[in-house]
Amino acid sequence: MGKKLLFVVNVDWFFVSHRLPLALEALKRKYDVYLVTKDTGCERSLKEHGIKVINIDFERSGKNPVKELSLITRLTKIYKEIKPDIIHHITLKPSIYGTIAARKAKSKAKVINAVSGLGYTFTDNRKSLSKVFLKGLLKWAFSDQKSHFIFQNPDDQAFYNQLGFLNGKNFVVIKGSGVDEKEFGFLAPVKKQKLVVVLLARMLKDKGVLEFIAAAQVLINEFADQAEFWLVGGVDEHNPAHITEKELNEKCDPGYIVWLGHRSDVQHIYEQSDIVCLPSYREGLPKSLIEAMAIGRPVLTTDAIGCRECVDEGINGFKVPVKDHQQLSLRIKQLLQDENLRLKMGKASREKMVNEFSLKEVVAQTFNLYEG
Repeated sequence: MGKKLLFVVNVDWFFVSHRLPLALEALKRKYDVYLVTKDTGCERSLKEHGIKVINIDFERSGKNPVKELSLITRLTKIYKEIKPDIIHHITLKPSIYGTIAARKAKSKAKVINAVSGLGYTFTDNRKSLSKVFLKGLLKWAFSDQKSHFIFQNPDDQAFYNQLGFLNGKNFVVIKGSGVDEKEFGFLAPVKKQKLVVVLLARMLKDKGVLEFIAAAQVLINEFADQAEFWLVGGVDEHNPAHITEKELNEKCDPGYIVWLGHRSDVQHIYEQSDIVCLPSYREGLPKSLIEAMAIGRPVLTTDAIGCRECVDEGINGFKVPVKDHQQLSLRIKQLLQDENLRLKMGKASREKMVNEFSLKEVVAQTFNLYEG
């Protein structure tokens, strides 16, 4: 009988897009793999891989304290029944609730919390009672320093260290969730009538969507006949920073600023792009930029936590200040006007991705933690 590895994540689609390769590698190594998550339609395919799926009703922004406490009780029961050897919590809420549940269950599992950013409450220097409450929850869950952590960037590591959760041995920094360099192979930009600048993300203010639109509007007189700006991603109404469909449609300009909605063919989108942009306010480490780098595109992002790691300034792209659409427009203009620079930066992006963000390296580092 192999070791029991149990993943806990809010929703199944996020697990499929970001962590499925870890589960598949575990299955190859004869682990029994369990996934506790909210089913949004992926359960059947996950089970076909050999993953044992347990449906649980996570709400990312749940505000009913009775329901939230019941989640901890449910997780506690699951941990007692399965008796996993390793519990891998993914994102903030499962990490907090799951760590508390593991303690209540008196689990002997190695508990690993993957910190992929700190969510809406900690983005954009927001000050609120919920932030104070969340810090209290973090301390309740992690102050005993018995959990292990995976950070995607050094800033989040420093934040947890400041709160007293780290002991020098219970964490590792692994850059992102990895991208398969073979699946996302280098591809020269497709020759088209117009150059394409892409932002691929959920349509949230915190992703810099409004700054991207504003930068495009600055350039409209000069580039309306030469470029298109594509917004690719769905509306996330559960996130307080969401932008409505009505607002997006009002800000779009047919043939120039185009909102394509949610797309599953992200590789095709990147292949059609010439420049990829994510002017986000804060990230863990954005997979969308790493995929763009793998394809071989110059990237424009902000000098924000989790974003800055993707760009060697002036080598594979540029970083601009958060919320500065004027600087963003200047950098977009520079790249639109210089094909040689775009191609040079695209090749540098591919090289940086292979050296720092490859799926193979992420999987290897994670299993070193599992088995260490």
